[in-house]
Amino acid sequence: MAAYPEGTPCWADAIFPDVEAAKSFYGEVLGWTFDAGSEEYGGYTQARSDGKAVAAVMPQTQGMDGPPAWNLYFATPDAAATAAKIRDNGGTLAMEPMELGDFGTMATAQEPSGAYFSVWQPGTHQGFEKTGEAGAYCWAELTTRDPVATDTFLPSVFPYTTKRMDVDDADFSVFEVDGQTVLGRLKMTEEFPPDVPPFVNVHFAVDNCDAAIATVTKLGGQLLFGPIDSPFGRFATLADQQGATFSVIDLTTTGGEMPSFS
Repeated sequence: MAAYPEGTPCWADAIFPDVEAAKSFYGEVLGWTFDAGSEEYGGYTQARSDGKAVAAVMPQTQGMDGPPAWNLYFATPDAAATAAKIRDNGGTLAMEPMELGDFGTMATAQEPSGAYFSVWQPGTHQGFEKTGEAGAYCWAELTTRDPVATDTFLPSVFPYTTKRMDVDDADFSVFEVDGQTVLGRLKMTEEFPPDVPPFVNVHFAVDNCDAAIATVTKLGGQLLFGPIDSPFGRFATLADQQGATFSVIDLTTTGGEMPSFS
């Protein structure tokens, strides 16, 4: 498997107080199966869809602060160099570059508006083995109250070209790598509670958005926004039963006109 281009989302994981509950939840909502957890890496457990690695979950241990949240990794050929760019352009390193055996090297950071993300320099683990299909990652949006800071920071760290969506009711931009759209940026409005910090909203593809919502609520999760039909698919934003936010999207059910970008 070829390495992901620099700046492309390449992996997602989350830490949970109750990892067994998380495995049961996402297994039912997204159809995931799970490998045996790695004791060497604190119970880190890969999730699979159709036998392909699509994400990972890990139990929260002593010293791990913060609520459950999905974390998105961006590919880099040199984690140390990317970490330096993060510092030089107003970001903060929450975790310095760290080698994880022969799997690769990671670092975790906050962009200037406060959203967390990670970078991944691959070794034997390249990242997602499946994307853009049911049960797998397909999209993400960095959701922020300070779009100017974010829009300045990201292209300074990654080789991004920025385009702005031409609509009146949303402040939304996308970032491209080699002509491929890889990430969105959404300005938070008053619809977001004031205590919700900036975050990266990870989207997983599903066969049926409404059925996924019904399963989430049945399992104790919450519907936070939607469902909404868009030119890109029918989607909704949800929280699992431990509070981690994510979105689901049915890429085959679309509605409305495709927006223009400039």
